[in-house]
Amino acid sequence: MIGIVVVSHSHALAEAAIGLALELAPPDRRPDVRLAAGLADGGYGTDAAAIAEAVTGADSGDGVLVLLDLGSAVLSAEMAADFLDPDVATRVRISPAPLVEGLAAAVVAASIDTDLAGCEVEARRGCEAKVNHLGSGRGVGDAAGERPVLARTPHASHPSRHFRERLDLPHGLHARPAAAIVAALAPFEAEIVLRNGSRPGASSDASSAMGLLGLGLLEGDVLEADITGPDADAAHAALRALASARFGEA
Repeated sequence: MIGIVVVSHSHALAEAAIGLALELAPPDRRPDVRLAAGLADGGYGTDAAAIAEAVTGADSGDGVLVLLDLGSAVLSAEMAADFLDPDVATRVRISPAPLVEGLAAAVVAASIDTDLAGCEVEARRGCEAKVNHLGSGRGVGDAAGERPVLARTPHASHPSRHFRERLDLPHGLHARPAAAIVAALAPFEAEIVLRNGSRPGASSDASSAMGLLGLGLLEGDVLEADITGPDADAAHAALRALASARFGEA
């Protein structure tokens, strides 16, 4: 599982962002998230040596994603590379993703064993749900220049199941239930595509929490899923059980 390092000028800000993001992943599937935030005297700032120490500690061999807040944090993170073992440095990605949303997306992606490149793509999609809802003329995914590849390949010769559920969630399909769907469906060998049946158009692979948030599912909207593959029946049953528990919001 990849490690994640949060670089921030504020220790309190980094701690709060990490606490929020980790709530979205199952306790036994949370990635190692470390902070390199604030200065040793308690003041605001970033320290390249502290960043390098955090990266080294978070590296398990699968790579480390570094997320940052403001301008000079980027310079400090780049400088930290000089303090890293060259082998570790090859497994580090410094991401331009938004800190809070990107961290949440990366934690969920890492929890289902998405690789470093995939976690960064998810992190860079962090603001996509807000962009899609509020409008900007183009999606964040276009700005990032890439979209996540579906984690599973089609299984045309295998059984298919269809899921349909009207949401009884006052806040709609927000981050916590979206993360619950990703975690529940990750073990199954199936292509699972979800849609907002009340607002036809966009769809999302079940491995992307940010993609699910981008569907804009509100209370009363219908969540639909097409499930195809060897585990279609089991995945359908898991999704049905999760819906019966109001996607963890019961």
